[in-house]
Amino acid sequence: MEGSGNGYLRTVCDYVHLNPVRAGLLSAKERLLAYPWSSLGWYLAAPQHRPEWIRVDRLLGEHGLEEDTASVREEFERRMEARRMEEADEESLKALRRGWCLGGLDFRKRMLEEMEGSLGEHHSGELRRETAEARAERIIAEELGRLGWTESDLASRRKSDPRKLAIGERLRKETTLSIKGIATRLQLGTSKSANARLHQWMGKTERSRSPKVQF
Repeated sequence: MEGSGNGYLRTVCDYVHLNPVRAGLLSAKERLLAYPWSSLGWYLAAPQHRPEWIRVDRLLGEHGLEEDTASVREEFERRMEARRMEEADEESLKALRRGWCLGGLDFRKRMLEEMEGSLGEHHSGELRRETAEARAERIIAEELGRLGWTESDLASRRKSDPRKLAIGERLRKETTLSIKGIATRLQLGTSKSANARLHQWMGKTERSRSPKVQF
């Protein structure tokens, strides 16, 4: 999630603080504060009674509340209690429920770079796919720069161009991008023909790298 100053922090924190209501874990008469596993209680507590790492000022600021005083914290609770009575905007919640990242494109790109190589099976397929695509794009940009090519060269060069196949080899070895994804991105034809070309190319380059045995 991207930081404060752009609405993302407030969107996510409010969503989390209102989760007990959506899950039916609180009765209509119970305050949000009654749910013991929510961080809301820390935001409503006095500074000396909450962990130092909680940045209360950031979330309060997102709500237009500039001071961390008892009256301001009471106002924050009042606003959150009012929010639970509002009808949920399902459209605005889609990104939170289905996506792995809430933020701008630059933030998303930075997160993908930081997570590269550290994803496991417990991470979503969407996240793993985006990470593979982001790494593939960096490799392609690097290779195009080395060759002095532009994107148009990928379309105009023949499908069996050895330089395109060399890029495809890197993508096969250094990313989890599918053959179909590589074929589409590098203009290598159908996934079946691209797979055959890459298999032949990689076998050829592997043989050329193998040391020759002298008798």
